[in-house]
Amino acid sequence: MILEIIEQIAILLFVPPLFIGIINKMKAWAAGRKGAPLFQFYFDLWKLLKKGEVYSRTATWIFTAGPIISLASIFCAGFILPLALSSSPLGFKGDIILFAYLLAFGHFFILLSALDTGSSFEGMGASRGAAFSAFSEPAFFLSLAILCIHAKSVTFKDVFHALPWATWGFAHPVYLVAALALFAVLLAENSRIPVDDPNTHLELTMIHEVMVLDHGGPDLAFILYGSSLKFFLQAVLLVHLLLPLPSTNWYFGIFYLFIGVFGVGILVALVESAVARIRLSRVPQFLIGASILAVLGLILSFYKGAP
Repeated sequence: MILEIIEQIAILLFVPPLFIGIINKMKAWAAGRKGAPLFQFYFDLWKLLKKGEVYSRTATWIFTAGPIISLASIFCAGFILPLALSSSPLGFKGDIILFAYLLAFGHFFILLSALDTGSSFEGMGASRGAAFSAFSEPAFFLSLAILCIHAKSVTFKDVFHALPWATWGFAHPVYLVAALALFAVLLAENSRIPVDDPNTHLELTMIHEVMVLDHGGPDLAFILYGSSLKFFLQAVLLVHLLLPLPSTNWYFGIFYLFIGVFGVGILVALVESAVARIRLSRVPQFLIGASILAVLGLILSFYKGAP
């Protein structure tokens, strides 16, 4: 038990920056470039941790506490979600609900810290972030509902044990629908193309980056690491839906987890290399489409009593 908790902490600490590095490296290769080193994100975080902070005279404690609270809530969500096994060492009844709200709580404090600067520009970014989150959350919760209906539980352990691996695939299309909806939410919630460009600096189109323009030093490092951790956790959730992770053998679970997460990273990189970014006015339509897809999956899950 203690060993599993230590290994879970190690994965949460060191793997998410590598996940971002793999995506960036794959995007560079797809564009015919060498790209930044695979571990560049680690170097960037270390450089930010050694720098100082500059705070506005109009900012309050919310601005300084926002990055820390956001990172803490996302890290707590990482303890609830099973990583290498189908169960978490700290799982409990109803942990799916707390997992979803911990992710939302972390995003909420980033929005608050952006509004606390008193900048109309960051306020605009916070408004965009809140609006797009409101559109993505229905798709996220409906996808989770598809998984919970068959298991008749809102606990990750029961849900993952109830997945029908023996006949998974086209025999159970509702899980494919849930995976597609979760993938759309993953792109939107983590500011990836086609919703947002993580590398853009164009003021009129930024969503996530405009909310953190006044942060620097360790505060910015906490935000960037928290974003990579959230991205990683949502990718892990998608991997659990698509791959039969073992319930007892931790080392096989680690192997399957890394293969699945890095596969999700490669898929994200290929999507970003092949698809253009959509207009901001089209983002709600994209997310509503994901919600409609999840609703169809939810209706199918009730058909004949089970998916």
